[in-house]
Amino acid sequence: MHGVSSTSVRNALFAAAMGFAFSTAAVGQAASATNAAASQPAQASPNAETSSTTKAHDNSFVIGNDDVLAISVWKEPEISRSIPVRSDGRISLPLVGEVQATGQTPLKLEQDIASKLKSYIAEPEVTVIVQQINSQKFNILGMVSRPGSFPIASASTVLDAIALAGGFRDFAKQKSIYVLRQNPDGSQTRIPFNYKQVVKGQNPAQNIRLQPRDTIVVP
Repeated sequence: MHGVSSTSVRNALFAAAMGFAFSTAAVGQAASATNAAASQPAQASPNAETSSTTKAHDNSFVIGNDDVLAISVWKEPEISRSIPVRSDGRISLPLVGEVQATGQTPLKLEQDIASKLKSYIAEPEVTVIVQQINSQKFNILGMVSRPGSFPIASASTVLDAIALAGGFRDFAKQKSIYVLRQNPDGSQTRIPFNYKQVVKGQNPAQNIRLQPRDTIVVP
């Protein structure tokens, strides 16, 4: 190596060795940080939506047929499970047997299951969450491809309901659609819906949010 002193060579080798050591240490630290992060349980974003429809110990929602329930018994994984409410309104669990679910709130069902488990488990802690609401439905009738009854969770507005029903059949009177809504006193309110206007952005307030037992009529 002409024109290069041995001191310069040694300095260059030393610098390279130090650079390698630094890079190795940095990689090791990054790997340690990655492993540490992977070992921590995932934290949900405060704004993230949960898959549950109701919260634990809910005493307002009334369970119905076909609703899907997530039932958790603390420290008893063989009993805990996700289970749909049968058409007879009941569910079946190990040790518990048959329990009436339809017509109960999640809180009341928690108490009923805990009461039945006391013969086998000291102070059972039960949580019931409604994962899917299938019992609350709306109807759509008339000149649509698939008239019938659908879960309210499947469509939030009149436009959603029409799409869910497969759209219009030939000769549907798209300007004369209406929603029949049940009032608490047993009477009905007729709410007009002009599809032609709504899809053009005119009078969008007609595209109301559906409520359980609403009936959409497409003449």
